Amino acid sequence: MPEETTESSRPTLEAVAARAGVSRATVSRVVNGGAGVRQPLVDRVREAVEELGYVPNQAARSLVTRRQGAVAVIIAEPEFRIFSDPFFEQQVRGISRELTARDTQLVLLWVEGPGDHGRIARYLDGGHVDGALAFSLHSDDRLPALIARSRVPAVFGGRPAASGPAVPYVDCDNRGGARDAVRHLVSLGRQRIAHLAGPRDQTSALDRIAGYHDVLVDADPELLCQGDFTRESGARAMAELLDRRPDVDAVFASNDLMAAGALRTLRERGVRVPEDIAVVGFDDMESVVRETDPALTTVRQDIEGMGRLMVRLLMRLLDGAADAATASVITETRLVRRASA
Repeated sequence: MPEETTESSRPTLEAVAARAGVSRATVSRVVNGGAGVRQPLVDRVREAVEELGYVPNQAARSLVTRRQGAVAVIIAEPEFRIFSDPFFEQQVRGISRELTARDTQLVLLWVEGPGDHGRIARYLDGGHVDGALAFSLHSDDRLPALIARSRVPAVFGGRPAASGPAVPYVDCDNRGGARDAVRHLVSLGRQRIAHLAGPRDQTSALDRIAGYHDVLVDADPELLCQGDFTRESGARAMAELLDRRPDVDAVFASNDLMAAGALRTLRERGVRVPEDIAVVGFDDMESVVRETDPALTTVRQDIEGMGRLMVRLLMRLLDGAADAATASVITETRLVRRASA
């Protein structure tokens, strides 16, 4: 039988220091993510760690760093949305990769309904994580208040609702991206441009509605149809729009899933895209765009990159290098032209 590994047989900080030719204190700073160590020494310590198979003692590490080495990722959507919408997959992938690079564990929590708020509050209050990342918030969501009461540093994905104290967040230029989409359709000579809107209890959808109206100030209210960011709602809204306004000649959908649903309805109705109706989406999610026929013109936001930015901003808050009331990031968007418009 293989020899059992014991606590005493595991490589120690002293062994790593001897292998790297540095002091124990230097090894401790490198292993615990401290600053003030020159890069050549960092490289030597990491090489020694890998050669010896050194694994930090998490309990001892927590005493030194006063951190748990874990971050809660809270998604304010039910489970079926999280696993059916590729937006969440991309954002969590960006978060996961950035946390992994920082040797930090991701703890995924989602909100099926108001009954989950107490469970999440108790978890945050229990001191299990160093910080929290929360996204897909709704205007009536209690999560921001619960997170604030827990005093756990947090960064939000998406601009929170205007009420309440300022909180750090990462978002894209939703309003500017919507303006670009509608201006593109106007440049094509389209005159009856509709908008398939996202849920009005989320700021991203409201900002995209505002961008639509920035360009089409006097847009006919009948050209605005309500959806909820799902493929099914896009298909349903497109059908309602065609029944109500068969003269529509362009559509700006609030996200790619709704645009894909709209394209399905147009195909079923025998409407040619873009000859009869041009279609533009928002997100540029590869898994959706590669399945659309014709290829979808859309507004690109760097979803995975925004997840990485959320982690970086949270780490700055934890290190005291950012002001929670003002540390927010707005990323750029750009129109990606393809066959649908």
